[in-house]
Amino acid sequence: MDDPQLLRYSRHILLDALGVEGQQRILAGRVLIVGAGGLGSPAALYLAAAGVGQIVLADHDTVDLTNLQRQILHRDNRIGMNKALSGQITLAEINPEVSVIPLPERLDTARLEELTAAVDIVLDCSDNFATRHAINRACVRLKRPLVSGAAIRFDGQVSVYTLDRAEAPCYHCLFPEADDVEETRCAVTGVFAPLTGIVGSMQAAEALKLLAGIGRPLNGRLLLIDSLDMQWRSSRFNRDPSCAVCGKPG
Repeated sequence: MDDPQLLRYSRHILLDALGVEGQQRILAGRVLIVGAGGLGSPAALYLAAAGVGQIVLADHDTVDLTNLQRQILHRDNRIGMNKALSGQITLAEINPEVSVIPLPERLDTARLEELTAAVDIVLDCSDNFATRHAINRACVRLKRPLVSGAAIRFDGQVSVYTLDRAEAPCYHCLFPEADDVEETRCAVTGVFAPLTGIVGSMQAAEALKLLAGIGRPLNGRLLLIDSLDMQWRSSRFNRDPSCAVCGKPG
């Protein structure tokens, strides 16, 4: 790190658990964020501010007026612009040292695997089960840690799947993929704006801990928040030996 970087990241460096070595690992880190909306916005902002070396920001959608209540990466004058490209502008304003690669595309299985192979950590900030399960399959196949978040109405959740460990559960272990699952979208039910900030910020915190090699990740734990009553609870879960995604064949 040069002198300006030592100054910029000094409040991280002062933390005994993190220090210069931890910050250097963050600077060398590569992260894929799928979704530049309510969760991806705060997650990307904090990762960029913390100095993550490369952020790949993927979102095929465009900025809409209804997004601006919670999707803090975007601005009124960018309505109609692709969200990944809009996010790149904001992240460059926060920290011009960070390399931000915007991907204004819908990611299919092959593309997800290609991108996952090139990063250290994947953040699932999407808003539908099909994408979540596709991301999980890519992370399981390539043994990449997955930081997953969700928020709807006043309820949010965060978990981490350290899929480079043989005994670690995957997203499918906790939420098995099924055709009869009813999708709940904030476009129909609504979402409390600060809740997306809370969950997205927690995803960023877990990703930074993983990159720096500090603390204990939320692996095997689902952290739930009820922001209306501001109550938190944690639920433990284990790997499913018969999981169709990460279970051993036979």
